[in-house]
Amino acid sequence: MSDHLDLPDPPGDDLAGRLASWLEGLGLADQLAAAGLPTYDRDAGGVVHWHDPARGEPLAPDRLSELDGLLRSVGDDPAHAVPVGLVRLRREGRVRAALLDGGWLGYAEVGRLRGVSENAARFALHKAAERRTVLLVQHEGATLVPTFQLDDQGQVRSELLAVLEPLLTAGVDPWRAWIWLTTPAALLGGAVPHEAARDADELPVVQHAAVALAERTRAPRG
Repeated sequence: MSDHLDLPDPPGDDLAGRLASWLEGLGLADQLAAAGLPTYDRDAGGVVHWHDPARGEPLAPDRLSELDGLLRSVGDDPAHAVPVGLVRLRREGRVRAALLDGGWLGYAEVGRLRGVSENAARFALHKAAERRTVLLVQHEGATLVPTFQLDDQGQVRSELLAVLEPLLTAGVDPWRAWIWLTTPAALLGGAVPHEAARDADELPVVQHAAVALAERTRAPRG
């Protein structure tokens, strides 16, 4: 009879638990599903169980190791690397929540600003969207009209037309376009694109930055 006992690995060697705790410490655990990555839960005993996103089955050990390597692949020190993709998703989630909190109008509100009916506003906005002269965002079955692009009469600000067109023509995701246009942009030295566009001297720079974003969207991904 062997004296060897198959004891469970000590907590320090539990990759599933360590990876989950690391993500929780970074506040990124709730971004896994949005990124299409494996997710996990904890049983009554606190043991972490990872699941394959496609099948919902337990994640194989080799897949878990691959996930750990993927998430720690940014930075020189894997122990302290931060999964940038998840950080970006978390940031975008927060920005989206802020934009949804009073940063848009519906057809009826735009109609009131324009002095027309809701149906007339709807028709005009969709025609403008076809011409790529207005940004419309779909959310939970509703069409949102971001307010940053409108003037006091509910019309699209003329200086933004040449900024919106390359983004919409390139098929930039509407949410991404909304976020980019309303948050500080690196290509503009930290200026907010739609605000910088009000300055005639800065408008060409904003247009150039929009074209650059559009080109990155069009670029094939290998």
